[in-house]
Amino acid sequence: MQKRFPSLSLSSYGAGWSANRRIAIVAVLLAVATVVAWLSGGNNGHQAPDASAPAPAPSTSSSEAAPKTAAGSGSVPHPPRIAEPVAYAKAAAQMLWSYDTRATSRDQQLAGMRAWMTSETTYADWASVAGQVPDPVLWSRMADQDQHATGTVLEGHYPGAFKQALTEDPSAITKAYIYVVTVNGKQQIAWKKGGAGAEGRAVTLAVQCRPSHDCALAAIAPSVTQ
Repeated sequence: MQKRFPSLSLSSYGAGWSANRRIAIVAVLLAVATVVAWLSGGNNGHQAPDASAPAPAPSTSSSEAAPKTAAGSGSVPHPPRIAEPVAYAKAAAQMLWSYDTRATSRDQQLAGMRAWMTSETTYADWASVAGQVPDPVLWSRMADQDQHATGTVLEGHYPGAFKQALTEDPSAITKAYIYVVTVNGKQQIAWKKGGAGAEGRAVTLAVQCRPSHDCALAAIAPSVTQ
């Protein structure tokens, strides 16, 4: 029987926002107690993985330093020039759900993902993004099996708690311009000898979109909320 290997995934198994980044984002964006609790992981609405697909694996690299851009980005697409938060979040989710170990090394995967991040270090939680990539040993095992995946986005939206927070304090967003967006979709995975699987995906992202600037990824939330 063909052995299945864990997939690169974005679910609640991923690393959460680091404490200092979460505090910074909440302080400038969501000064509402209920939303603070939500961002801390109190309202987990992620979709359960399909049992027929390879099981997602938690990474041990959440605190990994950003890779050098000289490593290239392999199959990871360059960030699009989009100034609308939901559209950018949907593109980012598709990027995060797609990978190809046949053409991309782990360092290239990290370098490609790093290019999507905001350059404002106060709000950039690189650890929450890098933590989605399997450790070097697991990536090597995946590469041995030519494992690759394609992400498909079904929809993206502002969660209700985020919209409510903005209604209560519209000016809160004007300091960091960070928007919270939840994206739903699916991931199709394939490997050697015809192996394949698929599972639903959902992720909540923090996206920074300052006026007259392209959007950038700030963080991946520790849990998904709809």
